[in-house]
Amino acid sequence: MKRGERRVAESTQGDQLGLFEREKRGGKRRGAGRPPKGARAGERHQRRPVHHASHPVHVVLRAVKTVGSLRRRRTYHAIRAATRVTARREDFRIVHISIQRTHVHLLVEAKNKLALAAGMQGFQISAAKHLNAAISVGRPGPRRKGTVFPDRYHAVVIDSPRQARHALSYVINNWRKHAEDRGELTRRWDVDWYSSGAMFSGWKEQGSKSFVLRGPSELEPRMVVSAPKTWLLRDGWQMHGAISCREVPSRRAEAPRI
Repeated sequence: MKRGERRVAESTQGDQLGLFEREKRGGKRRGAGRPPKGARAGERHQRRPVHHASHPVHVVLRAVKTVGSLRRRRTYHAIRAATRVTARREDFRIVHISIQRTHVHLLVEAKNKLALAAGMQGFQISAAKHLNAAISVGRPGPRRKGTVFPDRYHAVVIDSPRQARHALSYVINNWRKHAEDRGELTRRWDVDWYSSGAMFSGWKEQGSKSFVLRGPSELEPRMVVSAPKTWLLRDGWQMHGAISCREVPSRRAEAPRI
């Protein structure tokens, strides 16, 4: 082989070897993997930090639009059924819950990171099952089997008394933030009956004659929630003052983005 031909052969072989190595190297490719879903599909899925049992968590679950408003009698009882299933767990507790039209707020406690993940997964599966059954009643065609909660839940760890007080008010008074207290019926409510507010014992107005815990019969029985075991949700939050049932929560850094 002549010198010039040898150079061409070596160059061609090098190019082929480089191409083979690039193909073999693999790795993450743009557009590969499970396609994202939901309105916030572009958000980065970050690894959740280690969870400590002493820290409650404020969780938000957003529902798909095709489910419709969650603030209806049937959907209320569907979500209540999921809280009843979740209450059987010993390592995970729902302390408070609030149902809004498009999303659900939860204040939860868990033994560890695995218990938090398993507890939330169990609640979402049970809620989706009961919600699909509830919204299929009276509709023509087969029972709905689609996704209810398309995105990963958004969680904020609570690690201070001030943050705990804000989270409590934010969850059980969330209906006032969304002006749900201005309806013909709801304007007569002191607490949101689509939440666990009736089970909260720390209301500033508790004991007042004007404070009436009486809701509509179609929203009975109440949500199945557990008494808090963490110091922050049990006692710590009181360091920053009682919570009024008339408070309108504001959006702060320690509240999940919705």
